[in-house]
Amino acid sequence: MKKPIKKTWMIASALTIGMAVLTPLQAGATTVEPTNGVTVQIEQQITGTITNLNGFGVELKGRDGKNYYISFFKFTDEQLEQMNLVEGQEITVEGGVVEDYSDFYTFEVYKKYLPKGVPNEELTKLEKMFSEVKKLEKEASNAITNKKMDEAEKKFEEMNKITKPYYLASWQPQSFEEFLEDYGFSENNIVIAENDKKELKAIYEEWVKLEKDGQEEKAKEKMKGFNKILQPYLDELYPTPTFKEYIERLDLLDIPAETLAKLKNIYEEARKAQREDNYELFGEIWSEFHDTLSQFIIPPTFEEYMSNFEFKVNKADSKQLKQLYEEILKLDRKEDSAKMEEKWETFYNILEPYFEANRDILISASKLTINGQDYLPQ
Repeated sequence: MKKPIKKTWMIASALTIGMAVLTPLQAGATTVEPTNGVTVQIEQQITGTITNLNGFGVELKGRDGKNYYISFFKFTDEQLEQMNLVEGQEITVEGGVVEDYSDFYTFEVYKKYLPKGVPNEELTKLEKMFSEVKKLEKEASNAITNKKMDEAEKKFEEMNKITKPYYLASWQPQSFEEFLEDYGFSENNIVIAENDKKELKAIYEEWVKLEKDGQEEKAKEKMKGFNKILQPYLDELYPTPTFKEYIERLDLLDIPAETLAKLKNIYEEARKAQREDNYELFGEIWSEFHDTLSQFIIPPTFEEYMSNFEFKVNKADSKQLKQLYEEILKLDRKEDSAKMEEKWETFYNILEPYFEANRDILISASKLTINGQDYLPQ
Protein backbone atom coordinates (compact mmCIF):
# COMPACT_ATOMS: atom_id res chain seq x y z
CA MET A 1 0.00 0.00 0.00
CA LYS A 2 1.35 3.40 -0.90
CA LYS A 3 1.03 6.49 1.21
CA PRO A 4 -2.31 8.22 0.49
CA ILE A 5 -1.62 11.52 -1.28
CA LYS A 6 -4.00 14.16 -2.67
CA LYS A 7 -4.70 13.87 -6.41
CA THR A 8 -4.43 16.89 -8.63
CA TRP A 9 -7.85 18.07 -9.72
CA MET A 10 -7.21 18.55 -13.43
CA ILE A 11 -5.96 15.02 -13.99
CA ALA A 12 -8.76 13.62 -11.87
CA SER A 13 -11.29 15.61 -13.89
CA ALA A 14 -9.98 15.00 -17.37
CA LEU A 15 -7.95 11.82 -17.67
CA THR A 16 -7.79 10.26 -14.24
CA ILE A 17 -4.57 8.28 -13.89
CA GLY A 18 -4.94 7.50 -10.21
CA MET A 19 -1.69 9.17 -9.27
CA ALA A 20 -0.69 11.96 -6.94
CA VAL A 21 1.36 15.09 -6.41
CA LEU A 22 4.93 14.34 -5.36
CA THR A 23 8.08 16.42 -4.98
CA PRO A 24 11.09 16.22 -7.35
CA LEU A 25 13.62 13.45 -7.23
CA GLN A 26 16.66 13.60 -9.50
CA ALA A 27 17.52 9.91 -9.03
CA GLY A 28 20.82 9.96 -10.80
CA ALA A 29 19.53 11.69 -13.91
CA THR A 30 22.10 13.32 -16.14
CA THR A 31 22.42 17.05 -15.57
CA VAL A 32 24.43 19.91 -17.02
CA GLU A 33 25.73 22.99 -15.22
CA PRO A 34 25.25 26.16 -17.33
CA THR A 35 27.46 29.22 -16.85
CA ASN A 36 24.83 30.94 -14.69
CA GLY A 37 25.10 28.15 -12.14
CA VAL A 38 21.54 26.80 -12.62
CA THR A 39 21.37 23.02 -12.90
CA VAL A 40 19.25 21.86 -15.86
CA GLN A 41 17.86 18.34 -16.22
CA ILE A 42 18.42 16.56 -19.53
CA GLU A 43 17.04 13.24 -20.71
CA GLN A 44 18.23 9.96 -19.28
CA GLN A 45 17.93 6.31 -20.22
CA ILE A 46 16.44 3.67 -17.91
CA THR A 47 16.02 -0.06 -18.45
CA GLY A 48 13.69 -1.98 -16.18
CA THR A 49 10.84 -4.41 -15.77
CA ILE A 50 7.17 -3.40 -15.86
CA THR A 51 5.50 -4.06 -12.51
CA ASN A 52 2.13 -2.41 -13.20
CA LEU A 53 0.19 -0.83 -16.10
CA ASN A 54 -2.62 1.71 -15.79
CA GLY A 55 -3.42 2.82 -19.36
CA PHE A 56 -1.51 6.10 -19.26
CA GLY A 57 1.87 4.72 -18.25
CA VAL A 58 3.68 1.99 -16.36
CA GLU A 59 5.40 1.42 -13.04
CA LEU A 60 8.91 0.20 -13.69
CA LYS A 61 11.49 -1.52 -11.49
CA GLY A 62 14.81 -0.29 -12.86
CA ARG A 63 17.91 -2.40 -13.15
CA ASP A 64 19.37 0.13 -10.72
CA GLY A 65 16.86 -1.06 -8.09
CA LYS A 66 14.87 2.19 -8.13
CA ASN A 67 11.14 2.58 -8.77
CA TYR A 68 9.94 4.62 -11.73
CA TYR A 69 6.64 5.77 -13.14
CA ILE A 70 6.81 6.24 -16.92
CA SER A 71 4.20 8.45 -18.58
CA PHE A 72 3.09 7.59 -22.14
CA PHE A 73 1.02 10.74 -22.70
CA LYS A 74 3.21 11.74 -25.65
CA PHE A 75 2.40 8.54 -27.53
CA THR A 76 -0.78 7.80 -29.51
CA ASP A 77 -3.32 5.12 -28.61
CA GLU A 78 -2.38 3.30 -31.80
CA GLN A 79 1.29 3.19 -30.75
CA LEU A 80 0.37 1.86 -27.31
CA GLU A 81 -1.67 -0.90 -28.93
CA GLN A 82 1.31 -1.83 -31.11
CA MET A 83 3.59 -1.96 -28.06
CA ASN A 84 1.37 -4.60 -26.43
CA LEU A 85 2.95 -4.00 -23.03
CA VAL A 86 2.55 -6.61 -20.27
CA GLU A 87 3.71 -6.94 -16.68
CA GLY A 88 7.11 -8.59 -16.35
CA GLN A 89 8.29 -7.22 -19.70
CA GLU A 90 11.65 -5.42 -19.87
CA ILE A 91 11.73 -2.07 -21.69
CA THR A 92 14.20 0.77 -22.16
CA VAL A 93 12.98 4.34 -21.74
CA GLU A 94 14.48 7.69 -22.60
CA GLY A 95 12.91 10.76 -21.03
CA GLY A 96 13.14 13.58 -18.52
CA VAL A 97 12.33 13.66 -14.82
CA VAL A 98 9.32 15.79 -13.82
CA GLU A 99 8.36 17.14 -10.40
CA ASP A 100 4.90 15.63 -9.99
CA TYR A 101 2.25 13.70 -11.84
CA SER A 102 0.36 16.83 -12.88
CA ASP A 103 3.40 17.87 -14.98
CA PHE A 104 2.70 14.98 -17.34
CA TYR A 105 -0.60 16.59 -18.30
CA THR A 106 0.57 19.49 -20.48
CA PHE A 107 -1.51 21.62 -22.82
CA GLU A 108 -0.21 19.54 -25.73
CA VAL A 109 -1.68 16.45 -24.08
CA TYR A 110 -4.97 18.28 -23.37
CA LYS A 111 -5.10 19.48 -26.99
CA LYS A 112 -4.54 15.95 -28.28
CA TYR A 113 -7.91 14.89 -26.87
CA LEU A 114 -9.86 17.87 -28.21
CA PRO A 115 -12.29 17.30 -31.10
CA LYS A 116 -11.33 18.44 -34.58
CA GLY A 117 -12.40 21.88 -35.72
CA VAL A 118 -11.49 24.01 -32.70
CA PRO A 119 -10.21 27.26 -34.32
CA ASN A 120 -6.80 28.72 -33.47
CA GLU A 121 -8.26 31.72 -31.62
CA GLU A 122 -10.14 29.35 -29.29
CA LEU A 123 -7.00 27.23 -28.81
CA THR A 124 -5.11 30.37 -27.78
CA LYS A 125 -7.78 31.14 -25.17
CA LEU A 126 -7.77 27.55 -23.95
CA GLU A 127 -3.99 27.47 -23.59
CA LYS A 128 -4.05 30.61 -21.46
CA MET A 129 -6.87 29.23 -19.29
CA PHE A 130 -5.08 25.88 -19.04
CA SER A 131 -1.98 27.64 -17.66
CA GLU A 132 -4.16 29.48 -15.13
CA VAL A 133 -5.73 26.20 -13.98
CA LYS A 134 -2.31 24.59 -13.55
CA LYS A 135 -1.13 27.58 -11.53
CA LEU A 136 -4.20 27.40 -9.30
CA GLU A 137 -3.64 23.67 -8.83
CA LYS A 138 -0.09 24.28 -7.65
CA GLU A 139 -1.30 26.94 -5.22
CA ALA A 140 -4.13 24.71 -4.01
CA SER A 141 -1.71 21.89 -3.10
CA ASN A 142 -0.13 24.20 -0.51
CA ALA A 143 -3.33 25.92 0.63
CA ILE A 144 -5.23 25.25 3.84
CA THR A 145 -8.66 25.91 2.30
CA ASN A 146 -10.19 24.66 -0.95
CA LYS A 147 -10.60 28.19 -2.36
CA LYS A 148 -7.87 27.79 -5.00
CA MET A 149 -9.23 24.40 -6.03
CA ASP A 150 -12.71 25.89 -6.38
CA GLU A 151 -11.25 28.59 -8.62
CA ALA A 152 -9.51 25.92 -10.71
CA GLU A 153 -12.78 24.02 -11.11
CA LYS A 154 -14.62 27.15 -12.23
CA LYS A 155 -11.90 27.94 -14.74
CA PHE A 156 -12.00 24.41 -16.10
CA GLU A 157 -15.78 24.67 -16.45
CA GLU A 158 -15.25 27.80 -18.57
CA MET A 159 -12.93 25.76 -20.77
CA ASN A 160 -15.61 23.08 -21.09
CA LYS A 161 -18.11 25.68 -22.27
CA ILE A 162 -15.73 26.64 -25.07
CA THR A 163 -15.06 23.06 -26.17
CA LYS A 164 -18.53 21.54 -25.73
CA PRO A 165 -20.02 22.79 -29.06
CA TYR A 166 -17.12 21.16 -30.90
CA TYR A 167 -17.53 17.90 -29.01
CA LEU A 168 -21.24 17.88 -29.82
CA ALA A 169 -20.56 18.65 -33.48
CA SER A 170 -18.22 15.66 -33.77
CA TRP A 171 -20.20 13.34 -31.44
CA GLN A 172 -21.38 10.14 -33.06
CA PRO A 173 -23.69 8.58 -30.46
CA GLN A 174 -24.03 4.84 -30.20
CA SER A 175 -27.15 3.20 -31.46
CA PHE A 176 -29.63 2.28 -28.74
CA GLU A 177 -28.79 -1.39 -29.23
CA GLU A 178 -25.06 -0.76 -28.74
CA PHE A 179 -25.70 1.46 -25.72
CA LEU A 180 -27.83 -1.21 -24.04
CA GLU A 181 -25.39 -3.99 -24.96
CA ASP A 182 -22.63 -2.24 -22.99
CA TYR A 183 -24.49 -2.95 -19.74
CA GLY A 184 -23.85 -6.69 -20.19
CA PHE A 185 -27.43 -7.88 -19.72
CA SER A 186 -27.32 -10.43 -22.55
CA GLU A 187 -23.99 -11.82 -21.32
CA ASN A 188 -25.67 -12.57 -17.99
CA ASN A 189 -28.86 -13.98 -19.57
CA ILE A 190 -30.99 -11.10 -18.33
CA VAL A 191 -33.86 -10.45 -20.72
CA ILE A 192 -35.46 -6.99 -20.89
CA ALA A 193 -39.19 -7.08 -21.54
CA GLU A 194 -40.17 -5.88 -25.03
CA ASN A 195 -42.42 -3.08 -23.75
CA ASP A 196 -39.62 -1.80 -21.50
CA LYS A 197 -37.11 -2.02 -24.34
CA LYS A 198 -39.42 -0.05 -26.64
CA GLU A 199 -39.86 2.69 -24.03
CA LEU A 200 -36.15 2.76 -23.27
CA LYS A 201 -35.32 3.19 -26.95
CA ALA A 202 -37.72 6.13 -27.30
CA ILE A 203 -36.24 7.81 -24.21
CA TYR A 204 -32.68 7.19 -25.42
CA GLU A 205 -33.36 8.80 -28.80
CA GLU A 206 -34.94 11.83 -27.10
CA TRP A 207 -31.93 12.06 -24.79
CA VAL A 208 -29.55 12.09 -27.77
CA LYS A 209 -31.49 14.95 -29.38
CA LEU A 210 -31.47 16.97 -26.16
CA GLU A 211 -27.73 16.41 -25.70
CA LYS A 212 -27.00 17.49 -29.27
CA ASP A 213 -29.11 20.62 -28.72
CA GLY A 214 -27.10 21.43 -25.59
CA GLN A 215 -30.15 21.11 -23.32
CA GLU A 216 -28.24 19.52 -20.44
CA GLU A 217 -30.84 19.77 -17.69
CA LYS A 218 -33.61 18.31 -19.83
CA ALA A 219 -31.23 15.57 -20.96
CA LYS A 220 -30.44 14.71 -17.32
CA GLU A 221 -34.13 14.47 -16.48
CA LYS A 222 -34.70 12.26 -19.50
CA MET A 223 -31.91 9.92 -18.42
CA LYS A 224 -33.46 9.70 -14.94
CA GLY A 225 -36.55 8.21 -16.57
CA PHE A 226 -34.36 5.83 -18.52
CA ASN A 227 -32.59 4.65 -15.36
CA LYS A 228 -35.87 4.24 -13.47
CA ILE A 229 -37.11 1.72 -16.05
CA LEU A 230 -33.73 -0.01 -16.17
CA GLN A 231 -33.24 -0.23 -12.39
CA PRO A 232 -34.97 -3.60 -11.80
CA TYR A 233 -32.73 -5.15 -14.45
CA LEU A 234 -29.65 -3.52 -12.91
CA ASP A 235 -30.69 -4.91 -9.53
CA GLU A 236 -30.76 -8.35 -11.12
CA LEU A 237 -27.39 -7.76 -12.80
CA TYR A 238 -25.74 -6.33 -9.66
CA PRO A 239 -27.81 -7.61 -6.72
CA THR A 240 -27.43 -5.53 -3.57
CA PRO A 241 -26.58 -7.75 -0.61
CA THR A 242 -29.19 -8.03 2.10
CA PHE A 243 -28.28 -6.61 5.50
CA LYS A 244 -27.53 -10.12 6.75
CA GLU A 245 -25.28 -10.88 3.75
CA TYR A 246 -23.45 -7.57 4.20
CA ILE A 247 -22.83 -8.10 7.90
CA GLU A 248 -21.69 -11.72 7.44
CA ARG A 249 -18.92 -10.57 5.08
CA LEU A 250 -17.29 -8.49 7.83
CA ASP A 251 -15.04 -9.55 10.67
CA LEU A 252 -16.97 -8.12 13.64
CA LEU A 253 -17.17 -8.22 17.38
CA ASP A 254 -20.47 -9.33 18.91
CA ILE A 255 -23.11 -6.65 18.25
CA PRO A 256 -25.91 -6.20 20.81
CA ALA A 257 -29.35 -7.13 19.47
CA GLU A 258 -30.68 -3.58 19.89
CA THR A 259 -27.76 -2.09 17.92
CA LEU A 260 -28.09 -4.78 15.25
CA ALA A 261 -31.76 -3.87 14.75
CA LYS A 262 -30.82 -0.18 14.50
CA LEU A 263 -28.14 -0.97 11.92
CA LYS A 264 -30.61 -2.99 9.84
CA ASN A 265 -33.07 -0.08 9.75
CA ILE A 266 -30.32 2.37 8.73
CA TYR A 267 -29.14 -0.05 6.03
CA GLU A 268 -32.64 -0.32 4.55
CA GLU A 269 -33.05 3.47 4.61
CA ALA A 270 -29.75 3.84 2.76
CA ARG A 271 -30.85 1.35 0.10
CA LYS A 272 -34.13 3.23 -0.34
CA ALA A 273 -32.31 6.56 -0.80
CA GLN A 274 -29.99 4.92 -3.32
CA ARG A 275 -32.89 3.47 -5.33
CA GLU A 276 -34.49 6.93 -5.43
CA ASP A 277 -31.21 8.51 -6.65
CA ASN A 278 -31.15 10.71 -3.55
CA TYR A 279 -27.38 10.58 -3.25
CA GLU A 280 -27.07 13.38 -0.71
CA LEU A 281 -29.44 11.60 1.67
CA PHE A 282 -27.74 8.28 0.91
CA GLY A 283 -24.37 9.79 1.90
CA GLU A 284 -25.75 11.07 5.19
CA ILE A 285 -27.43 7.77 6.07
CA TRP A 286 -24.44 5.67 5.02
CA SER A 287 -22.16 7.83 7.14
CA GLU A 288 -24.38 7.15 10.15
CA PHE A 289 -24.38 3.42 9.33
CA HIS A 290 -20.59 3.34 9.03
CA ASP A 291 -20.03 5.32 12.23
CA THR A 292 -22.24 2.92 14.19
CA LEU A 293 -20.78 -0.22 12.63
CA SER A 294 -17.14 0.87 12.93
CA GLN A 295 -17.27 0.38 16.72
CA PHE A 296 -17.61 -3.38 16.12
CA ILE A 297 -15.14 -3.92 13.28
CA ILE A 298 -12.14 -5.95 14.40
CA PRO A 299 -9.09 -3.92 13.37
CA PRO A 300 -6.13 -5.58 11.65
CA THR A 301 -3.16 -6.51 13.80
CA PHE A 302 -0.07 -4.33 13.52
CA GLU A 303 1.61 -7.00 11.39
CA GLU A 304 -1.41 -7.17 9.06
CA TYR A 305 -1.50 -3.37 8.77
CA MET A 306 2.22 -3.14 7.93
CA SER A 307 1.99 -5.94 5.35
CA ASN A 308 0.08 -3.51 3.10
CA PHE A 309 3.20 -1.38 2.59
CA GLU A 310 5.71 -2.14 -0.15
CA PHE A 311 8.69 -1.79 2.16
CA LYS A 312 10.08 -3.21 5.40
CA VAL A 313 11.04 -1.05 8.39
CA ASN A 314 13.97 -1.64 10.72
CA LYS A 315 13.51 -3.26 14.13
CA ALA A 316 13.79 -0.04 16.17
CA ASP A 317 11.16 1.76 14.06
CA SER A 318 8.94 -1.31 13.98
CA LYS A 319 8.94 -1.50 17.78
CA GLN A 320 8.00 2.19 18.08
CA LEU A 321 5.34 1.91 15.34
CA LYS A 322 3.76 -1.13 16.98
CA GLN A 323 3.48 0.68 20.31
CA LEU A 324 1.89 3.71 18.62
CA TYR A 325 -0.52 1.48 16.64
CA GLU A 326 -1.73 -0.29 19.78
CA GLU A 327 -2.19 3.06 21.54
CA ILE A 328 -4.20 4.30 18.53
CA LEU A 329 -6.53 1.31 18.70
CA LYS A 330 -7.22 1.99 22.36
CA LEU A 331 -7.90 5.64 21.68
CA ASP A 332 -10.14 4.72 18.74
CA ARG A 333 -12.29 2.56 20.99
CA LYS A 334 -12.56 5.45 23.45
CA GLU A 335 -13.46 7.80 20.55
CA ASP A 336 -10.64 10.16 21.52
CA SER A 337 -10.22 11.47 17.97
CA ALA A 338 -7.88 14.42 18.72
CA LYS A 339 -5.28 12.26 20.48
CA MET A 340 -5.76 9.52 17.88
CA GLU A 341 -4.95 11.94 15.03
CA GLU A 342 -1.87 13.12 16.91
CA LYS A 343 -0.67 9.52 17.27
CA TRP A 344 -1.33 8.80 13.58
CA GLU A 345 0.72 11.86 12.63
CA THR A 346 3.64 10.59 14.73
CA PHE A 347 3.17 7.13 13.20
CA TYR A 348 3.43 8.44 9.62
CA ASN A 349 6.28 10.80 10.47
CA ILE A 350 8.32 7.71 11.35
CA LEU A 351 7.32 6.12 8.04
CA GLU A 352 8.06 9.24 5.97
CA PRO A 353 11.72 8.35 5.22
CA TYR A 354 10.56 4.96 3.94
CA PHE A 355 8.00 6.57 1.64
CA GLU A 356 10.70 8.99 0.49
CA ALA A 357 13.13 6.17 -0.29
CA ASN A 358 10.52 4.07 -2.11
CA ARG A 359 8.56 6.66 -4.06
CA ASP A 360 8.51 6.51 -7.86
CA ILE A 361 10.84 8.66 -9.94
CA LEU A 362 8.61 10.30 -12.56
CA ILE A 363 9.75 10.11 -16.18
CA SER A 364 8.02 11.65 -19.19
CA ALA A 365 8.97 9.22 -21.95
CA SER A 366 10.27 10.58 -25.27
CA LYS A 367 11.52 7.25 -26.63
CA LEU A 368 10.73 3.61 -25.86
CA THR A 369 12.64 0.53 -26.92
CA ILE A 370 10.72 -2.74 -26.73
CA ASN A 371 12.17 -6.01 -28.02
CA GLY A 372 14.68 -4.03 -30.04
CA GLN A 373 12.04 -1.81 -31.68
CA ASP A 374 12.12 1.94 -31.09
CA TYR A 375 8.98 4.07 -30.62
CA LEU A 376 9.01 7.87 -30.88
CA PRO A 377 6.07 10.24 -30.13
CA GLN A 378 3.93 11.05 -33.17
